[in-house]
Order: sequence, then structure tokens, then C-alpha cells
Amino acid sequence: MKYYIIAGEASGDLHGANLMKALYEKDPSSEIRFWGGDLMQNVGGTLVKHYRELAFMGFIEVIMNLKTILNNIKICKKDIEAFQPDAIIFIDYPGFNMRIATWAKERNIPTHYYISPQIWAWKENRIKAIKRDVDFMYVILPFEKDFYEKKHNFPVHFVGHPLIDAIASRTEVSDEKFRQDNQLSNKPIIALLPGSRKQEIAKMLSIMLSVTKDFPEYQFVIAGAPSQEYAFYKPFLTNDNVKFISNKTYDLLSHSHAALVTSGTATLETALFNIPEVVCYKGSYISYQIAKRIITLKYISLVNLIMDKEVVRELIQEELNTKNLKVELHKILNSESRAVLFQNYADLKHKLGGEGASKKTAELIVNSLKK
Repeated sequence: MKYYIIAGEASGDLHGANLMKALYEKDPSSEIRFWGGDLMQNVGGTLVKHYRELAFMGFIEVIMNLKTILNNIKICKKDIEAFQPDAIIFIDYPGFNMRIATWAKERNIPTHYYISPQIWAWKENRIKAIKRDVDFMYVILPFEKDFYEKKHNFPVHFVGHPLIDAIASRTEVSDEKFRQDNQLSNKPIIALLPGSRKQEIAKMLSIMLSVTKDFPEYQFVIAGAPSQEYAFYKPFLTNDNVKFISNKTYDLLSHSHAALVTSGTATLETALFNIPEVVCYKGSYISYQIAKRIITLKYISLVNLIMDKEVVRELIQEELNTKNLKVELHKILNSESRAVLFQNYADLKHKLGGEGASKKTAELIVNSLKK
């Protein structure tokens, strides 16, 4: 079978890579073309365009880059037509993917959506397009099944969360080797996960690094995104107590004592590694004001959304400042607060189900095509 996969962000690249592995295992003769990143490229297939050329954050940023986005959509359609896939698999990235889904449906190409657009957070009216243009939906959050089936009468498959697979399949590195390989001291590590896009990294790091002088007994390590070069991070490395590691986020988390994390998939990854965290988010003023008026969720982190309560502290917009960050970091370094967090993390893992999301999804996709 021929599969065309579209992932437009770093998290989509991770989940796309694991899905591709499962597809090759289930259907060894698979031909795959994809939009994604280095992780998907390492699995095989043919990379059409890297996600670093696609990622624009915030309402204003999207408007400013609209010409590029529309040109990418045109390129994608032309490439799909030339490839003639048996199925298109969309991974999140709804602004782009739903446009392609509408076009593909008109041409009777089977459409599979792995990792649902977060329409339960905003743009719920997208359900009309999803019901019209998406043949199969595979959801990864437990509350999404009820949202689609009970509220909108649209059948979906809950396959579990692919992060559990990604974390379980990684190769363990001893603490001694990790520190030695990355020139780290024996001080406990506080990981800094500032995101993957230049705009958010620059904004988040300036605030995260403002507390380093208050915690001299710890070393702060920046998790470099695979989509960014070292030269971009270098200006932030002005403190001897701040180190940088590129493209080794899972290794870093597995050896960390606490973390400061920009809102997104990384908040859930950090929790699955049992690392106490403070969730940070600060967007442009205009983008935030727009988002605040159309997003009605109580929380922004996946951890809190899944648990439906504040498990991890969220510092958003004006609340994200040096004073508050210092207070909240002190809290998660306290042994009593950590014990409560660890219990909540155990409950979170139980809710997400076990391993096998990628394999379940691949099997469902291949079987649907055989029918």
C-alpha cells in the first residue's frame, strides 16, 4: 500500500515516526511519502518537506506568513496527485491538514486522522468538516472518545497515547554516562524545555533563565529542539550554571530533578517521566487576547486537562515572571509537594492506558484498506 503522511510539528514527527515503524511492520511493502522531520526520515520513506518550514505560532504570525502557507498547500496537493496514495494520514496540525482533507475527500482518497485536532478546546465547529472529510479518526486522549461519540455522534477509535510507546522504546543511559557525555556536574538538574519555535524559545528562555541565580545548588540544562541550530541558543549561555543539550530531551528528562516547561506536548512528556514541573506560557499580546476570547478551557497543559484538576502549576502570560517562577520552582523542589505530584502522575498514566497506540492505529489503517 501507498501512504501519504502529513505532520507539521516536532511532536507530530515523533508520533509519525512510530506510526511509520508500525506500518512497515504490519505492511512490509509499504511506500510512504511524508511531511515531517528527522525522526520520520530516519525510519524510511521519502521526506517531501520538513516541519521547520511549516511551523508558525500565533494568529498574527499565521497571517504574516499566509502566502507561504497557501503555497505549501498547493505543493502538497500536487505531490499527492503525483504519488496517488491508497490513504492519507493526517497527524494533528489542523489548519493545514483539514484543507488537504477536504480536497482529498473530493477525490475519493481515504482519509485517516491520527491525533485529533483539539476542537474540544476551540473551533468546535470544525466537527462539521471532520464528519464530512475524515473517514477514520484515531484519538489519544481518554475524554476525546466521549466528546466525539456522545456529543457529536461521530465514531472514533481511542488507541491510547503514543508518548507511552515513545518513552517505553527509548534506550536507557546511565546517569554517570549522561553527565560525562554532556559535560555536566554532579549537581541535580533542572531541565528547561522552552519549545521548538524560535519565537517561543526566545521569549521563554529569557524568563526561565532569570531564576538561575536563585538556585546555585542546581544546574540548569536547556533542551535544544532538533529544528534549531546551536548558534540560535548560544546567546543564552552566559551563565556557568546553564548548559545546553541538543535533541536529547528524553535523556535529559530521565536524569532531571525538576523542569520548567513551555505549554504543549512537553508538559505531558515531563509528567510521564515523573518529573515535577512548572508549566510556562507567554504569547504575543494580540495572539493571547484573541486566544483568551475563543478558548474556554480551564487549563492549558495536557496534564491538567486529562486529570481535570490542577496537578501542575500553570504560569500564563502576566503571571509568568521571575518572582512567580521562583516561588513555584521552590515548591516543586520541596519533598512534600513532590510526593503529591508523583501520586497524581500515577493516576494520569492509568487514565492514558498502556502501550501500543502506534501498532493499534497502523493495524486499523491497514485493515480498513484491505476491506
